[in-house]
Amino acid sequence: MAYCCVPGCRSFSRQNIEKTSFHKFPQDRDLMKTWIVKIRRDIGPNFQITKNTRVCSKHFSPECFLRTLTGIRKLKEGSVPSVFTWTQRSHKRKTLRSQGKCHLEEHLEEHEEDESSTKDGPSSEECPVTEMPNTDHDYCVEPMTTEEQLVAAREEISRLSAENEALKSQQFGIQNFMGNPKLIQFYTGFPDYDTLRAVFLALQPTAQTMASWAQVQRTSGTNQHTLRVGFQAQHLSLFNQFFMFLCRIRLGLLEQDLALRFNVSQSTVSRICVTWANYLYFMLGSLPIWPSRAAVDELMPEYFKSLYPKTRVQTASSKVLNSETYSHYKGTTTLKSLVGISPDGSMTFVSSLYTGSISDKEITKSSGILNLLEEGDAVMVDKGFLIKDVLDEIYATVIIPPFLGPSGQFSHEELAHTHNIARLRIHIERAIRRIKEYHIFDRVIPLSLAGSVNQLWTVCGILTNFQGPLF
Repeated sequence: MAYCCVPGCRSFSRQNIEKTSFHKFPQDRDLMKTWIVKIRRDIGPNFQITKNTRVCSKHFSPECFLRTLTGIRKLKEGSVPSVFTWTQRSHKRKTLRSQGKCHLEEHLEEHEEDESSTKDGPSSEECPVTEMPNTDHDYCVEPMTTEEQLVAAREEISRLSAENEALKSQQFGIQNFMGNPKLIQFYTGFPDYDTLRAVFLALQPTAQTMASWAQVQRTSGTNQHTLRVGFQAQHLSLFNQFFMFLCRIRLGLLEQDLALRFNVSQSTVSRICVTWANYLYFMLGSLPIWPSRAAVDELMPEYFKSLYPKTRVQTASSKVLNSETYSHYKGTTTLKSLVGISPDGSMTFVSSLYTGSISDKEITKSSGILNLLEEGDAVMVDKGFLIKDVLDEIYATVIIPPFLGPSGQFSHEELAHTHNIARLRIHIERAIRRIKEYHIFDRVIPLSLAGSVNQLWTVCGILTNFQGPLF
């Protein structure tokens, strides 16, 4: 069943008493535009031209048609509809005064007719009725002035700005947690937003010019400007990239989870995490976290001074990561690192990762900590950390719990010595626990981060210094 698309026309094929024909829009684009203008329709959500859109024959002049030999009526090529209600001559409208007078007379006549007898009959005078204009296209409305358009544009800008801010507040990012220290610590490990922001502001000047890790691998490095611009064009701001990396290492969130949270692709999450891991490894690794002898003595707690005043560092080895190297001690595949803290609890040494089967003595030699110790320094270690002969070579001493002698029991001095060391050694275990609270080490490291394992471990170790005093 075909309908006529001209505004105000009610012709359709089911009740085609007048044998009206219905014609498709022409294929020629210019001619089609002319038809659209003539019928006063606008292409938009409420009107689209399809193969079923028709204009009936009532809107074409007789000269637009021709008859075939079989008697079928067809439109001539180039015909344009021209017969509409708005093109016909209309009666002159009455003024408001005359219309008001007419309505008043009608009211009086109706009142008189109610009181009079029926023999008088109806009044012969009638007020002509003015037809309502077609409201489908009101071309008589005056256009808005420039001032009105400006006010409307400002209102629309204000509305869109408010909508944009509302959408930003719904997006996962650092802006949602600025006033909540507990959530800041939960997602990043930093005690509050001010500390996190201070660290980022210190990194920002160099972070703005760094190239992504993937771009560095793909290019020869000759076009540094292209690399920098490419990394700055990321969907996320630098602060939210830093926040994403912290969420990745702190909570151990999977890349797909972060991609959904930050509305980016999974590959973008992987590139950002690898880039920031290497960047922070370089920036934080350049910090002088190994204190001087004078600084250690100045910050050393009183109970350390009274018992072991020569202590420079407490060390311990930690099995931290799943890897491809088997460890008989852990019964699984692990990597191993040597960490050290000063007597005041600050993280002062984080070694690279080694195979899980390496001995404590060998990791002490390979880590480079012996090059930092000075003559007369004391190193506090746990029982089984047999490095006395190694420290003797650099004229340093080791503080270690005593071993059980031939007598089969400890003396009172040995018991007191063991108790004191155990009371102080608890701090190095707490320091290692802080690193392991970065839950990225809870599961197997994915291949996308396998090349940055050392960087991740070192960064997590140094970031613990921003969490505040250990005790």
